[in-house]
Amino acid sequence: MSNRQSSATEGVSNVTQAWLRASSHLMNSAVEANRATLAAFGLVDRDGEEDTRADAGTPSVAYNREDWVTERTVDRPEHITVGDHVAFTKTISQDDVAVFAEASGDTNRLHLDPEFAEDTRFGRNIAHGTLVSGLISAALARLPGLTIYLSQDVEFTGPVDIGDRLTATVEIVEDLGNNRYLLSTDVHKEDGKQIIEGEAVVLIDDVPE
Repeated sequence: MSNRQSSATEGVSNVTQAWLRASSHLMNSAVEANRATLAAFGLVDRDGEEDTRADAGTPSVAYNREDWVTERTVDRPEHITVGDHVAFTKTISQDDVAVFAEASGDTNRLHLDPEFAEDTRFGRNIAHGTLVSGLISAALARLPGLTIYLSQDVEFTGPVDIGDRLTATVEIVEDLGNNRYLLSTDVHKEDGKQIIEGEAVVLIDDVPE
């Protein structure tokens, strides 16, 4: 190889290494930015400190906040059976409604404009139905393993006021095989009043290393 070819090859190698270093820096910066954003919203990675004991259950893949409550009856994907359930509880806040409206584009005045809402059948602002049904997805995300939504049937049985504290409960009702499950999906208010009833089909994969 000539000196010119050697210099050119070395130059390409240096450029490649510099590009890799820059890419790595950008990726790390993006990851740290995402973590900072999650922290700003009060979210923490998975269930806080992960339990690394050999007999520990599979941690949730979902981020959490201190004011959210999760209960589940099974801790490993391979142990999931009919009757197992997960319950997820949170309060629907004005901020939730505003952020959901912005993120989804659903700026229906029924949810955002008090004066407008006064003249509706509800007489006040209520939360988006899709925001409320999202609590079902939140509960499913807290099953052990990586849960993938395949289908959902939902029936709304009442409105949700801003400030209501809700619990979404999902329960395995049938093992469909190949890691697919049929679940009942319900959302209730603190007083026990049902807001949503329905069914979902999910696929539960192993959590990536």
